[in-house]
Amino acid sequence: MPITGELDLHTFAARDVASVVEEYLEACREKGLLRVRVVHGRGRGVQRAVVHRLLRSLPGVVSFADAPPASGGWGATVIDLTPATKDFGHS
Repeated sequence: MPITGELDLHTFAARDVASVVEEYLEACREKGLLRVRVVHGRGRGVQRAVVHRLLRSLPGVVSFADAPPASGGWGATVIDLTPATKDFGHS
């Protein structure tokens, strides 16, 4: 999957959403993409709740909020990330 800073969850099974988002955000951090938009859709808000619950627990997430209306409103979440740290194996 291309790492572009935007992830559309519509093509993923509900059971895979948390792991897909976590892996995608880590890949974005490693690539230096520190603002990411995750599209989860509006529906009943189930996917949004899963994403927001995950974001509260992930290291590297500075903040997150519903996207502005022109970018999907509450059908998408905009996430700000910290840069990935390089671990060179030093203690």
